[in-house]
Amino acid sequence: MVLSLVLTASAGACGQAISEPQRWTAAPTAPAYATALDAQIQKIMKDMSVPGAVVMITSPQQGDWTKTFGTQTVGGGAPVAVGDHFRIGSNTKTMTGTVLLQLAQEGKIGLDDPVSKYQPEVPNGDQITITQLLDMRSGLYNYSEDEQFNARLDNDPGYVWKPAELLAIAFAKPPYFPPGTAFHYSNTNLILAGLIIEQLTGGTLQQAFQQRIFGPLGLSRTQLPEAADAGIPAPHPQGYMFGTNVSTLANPALPPAEQAAAAKGELKPRDVTDSNPSWAWAAGGAISTAPDLTRYVTALVGGGLLDPAMQKTRLDSIKPIPTPDNADVGYGLAIVKFGPLYGHDGQIPGFNSFMAHDPATRNSVIVLTSLFAGPGGQQPANAIAMAIMQALYGRSLVPTPSPTR
Repeated sequence: MVLSLVLTASAGACGQAISEPQRWTAAPTAPAYATALDAQIQKIMKDMSVPGAVVMITSPQQGDWTKTFGTQTVGGGAPVAVGDHFRIGSNTKTMTGTVLLQLAQEGKIGLDDPVSKYQPEVPNGDQITITQLLDMRSGLYNYSEDEQFNARLDNDPGYVWKPAELLAIAFAKPPYFPPGTAFHYSNTNLILAGLIIEQLTGGTLQQAFQQRIFGPLGLSRTQLPEAADAGIPAPHPQGYMFGTNVSTLANPALPPAEQAAAAKGELKPRDVTDSNPSWAWAAGGAISTAPDLTRYVTALVGGGLLDPAMQKTRLDSIKPIPTPDNADVGYGLAIVKFGPLYGHDGQIPGFNSFMAHDPATRNSVIVLTSLFAGPGGQQPANAIAMAIMQALYGRSLVPTPSPTR
């Protein structure tokens, strides 16, 4: 269950890397939108029992605002800091997609190539293109929707998953639909993408990220950990979750009595910080900070990681996806459109995150929270992002959260 979807200037224009997180501080005078927004965020955090959060807004027209909320542990402890590390879940998908698109522009793979050319065991692999992996239209079963898989996460949180084990779960279930005929968010697609990257580069996905994204952008506090590494670099908040992976699989909301207990402070979320994230890998295993994500999402959307033609191909690939409230949201080549903003969000046990950039206004929005979901099942980073969009644009642009598995 990861990893939410929705569900986000050139690299040279990003400037010199910031090596000390304490250098990222709020402006001496907060922008006009900040006062009301601050109160809204505090209410969201209280209502959802969110222990800690970092919000970083960059807006050339309306003013920058950075604010931390809460503490690194439930009930107290050190306050959350701007440079704290968080697991970022499905925001990782944009990184995996970026590397695969870089390889495509280098002529090492074709976006119309069948997946079977690289991974011959994939069901319908001769009919699934690389594009359909990245835009969630392959039809492949999402291994993280499997109940037995989620039970293993609950009962053996330290287990180190191999990509082949994840694919075996996915391939044992029938596809959702014929390739290209519908949209279904599936982590299986990105596991395959990660394996193909390793095939083409002859190195690890970690090395590809470092050489092609983290190093060039100066993202010194961003990493994709090795499979056996369940730690998070210091400083970091603890990550929390209500319920279990199994109990929140079909419905992320707690039973009404437990929601009431959480509202009274009688039910606390459990600490799942050290659960091994190897099962998320190329689909959601990365760790980052708010300053690094601001730099990254600006390049992801504004340009610098891909050549102009491939960047246009990526942004033009986005197609609308259905949401309960008919919001202006779409999905393309491992990237999400939220109204005029582009980026992604991410949900992994213990953490929820959101990153987006508007290439027209150059607004960037980063939200990092240390809670998987509120007692009612809401994603806290998405709820905060919705409030920020309302403050910056005067209307809500973030869709009702889609299923996270």
